[in-house]
Order: sequence, then structure tokens, then C-alpha cells
Amino acid sequence: MKKLLLFTTASILSFNSLSLKAQVEEPYFTSGDMPDMLKFLPAPPDTTSTRFVNDIMQYMWGKTQRLDPERAEIAKRDAVYGLETIITEFSEPFGLQISQESTPEIYKVLLDGLATCDSVCKLPKEYYMRRRPYSRFNEPTLVPDQEESHRTNGSYPSGHTILGWSAALLLMEINPAAQDTLLARGYMYVESRVIAGYHWQSDVDAGRLAASAAYAKLHTDDRFLEQMAKARKEFAEKTGGANVNSAKTSNQK
Repeated sequence: MKKLLLFTTASILSFNSLSLKAQVEEPYFTSGDMPDMLKFLPAPPDTTSTRFVNDIMQYMWGKTQRLDPERAEIAKRDAVYGLETIITEFSEPFGLQISQESTPEIYKVLLDGLATCDSVCKLPKEYYMRRRPYSRFNEPTLVPDQEESHRTNGSYPSGHTILGWSAALLLMEINPAAQDTLLARGYMYVESRVIAGYHWQSDVDAGRLAASAAYAKLHTDDRFLEQMAKARKEFAEKTGGANVNSAKTSNQK
């Protein structure tokens, strides 16, 4: 009987684990339904323009930031693209630990919402195929193991920026009291791309604008609005019905 109970318990845990892993993205819109960045964003700065001079100056600034071990470490963590990094880095400023198991409604709106926003960068990246700063200057980055794969991936706009800024906006909507800490962490996440050497300043500026436009588009979808309502309800239940104002951002760890 004891062996049967242990087997049954193990089977349930295994089933639950498989169920969690089986969850896949269900974007609210196709990429074709999202705002076309080629129609509302300017092209990347010409190399003879004053805007490109600013890009170079910001690239140099980013290299000075690498001298701060703590800031450099944050930039390295931010370089790992994906939802798990967002959850790890944004849970503290959000005021609640996010996970697929403990906060399924918040996790779901993040999973589907960020996947939707992310889709806006594919077309302009392929169209412009802008060369990344570390490649242009033939210099090392903070994340050397990603250098080769990113040489054939366009720099404009920054996909990491779209991911991080969209996450900050989405989580701020769930917990408005944490808006300042979430936006601060989102801005830091964006700056990490310049500091790491993978993006020009104009790449991340375009990424922030694209993320804002994409996030606004989400609010025209009823399924997103319903899922957001579930996420806000879940947050209220987990935190005792009150918004949580996080005392510190991740850069204060």
C-alpha cells in the first residue's frame, strides 16, 4: 500500500511537471496584425549623421560601465533572452515572485503578451540588417559566447529592449504601485544592451518606441483584457488585496 501511494504521488508530480512544461505561447495577434515598424519608425542613423555620432559616444559610455563589476554582472544576466530572465529580474521590483506554478494567471499574460510584442521586431531586423557595434569595431563584448550567433542577426531595433520594456509596462499595469521600480528596472534592462556592446543607443530607443506601440495594440484584444483582469485578481489575492510598492529595484541588490 505504501509503495502504491508513493507511486501514485510520484505519478501526480510527474504529470503536473509535464503539464507545466507543456504550456506554449498563444500570441494575441499574428505579426502581420501588429504595427508595421517600417511604416512609422525612421531608418537607423546614417554613419555620416550626428545621430550616429551619439551612437558611438554611447557605445564608449557603455564600455566605461563595464568597469563596475556589479553593473557588468547585471548586463550579463540581462543578455540571456527569454521569459525566465524576465521573471528572475523583475519579480523583486514587481513585489511578488512570479512562476508558472504559483502565479499561473500572471505567468500566462506575460507568456502570451511578451510573445506578441516580440513579433514586431522581426521585419525591420531583416530589412535593415544593421551591423552591431562590437562587430563594426571588432571589439569584445561582455557576453563572448553570443557574439558569433549575433553577427548575422540585425541590430535595429533591439529585440531585448522590446522584451524588457514590454514586461515593465505589463507588470506595471498589474501592480501600479510598483510603477517606478518596474520602469527603473526596465530602463536598466534596456541600457544593458548598450553596456554589453550588442546594441547602439538608437537601436534601444527604437525598441522602446516599438514596445510601447505593441503594448498599446494588446489592449485592443478582448482575450488579453480578460487575461489581464485574471492576472490583477490573482495579484490582489496573493498580496492581500493591496497593491505592493517594492522597496527597491534589482540594481540595489
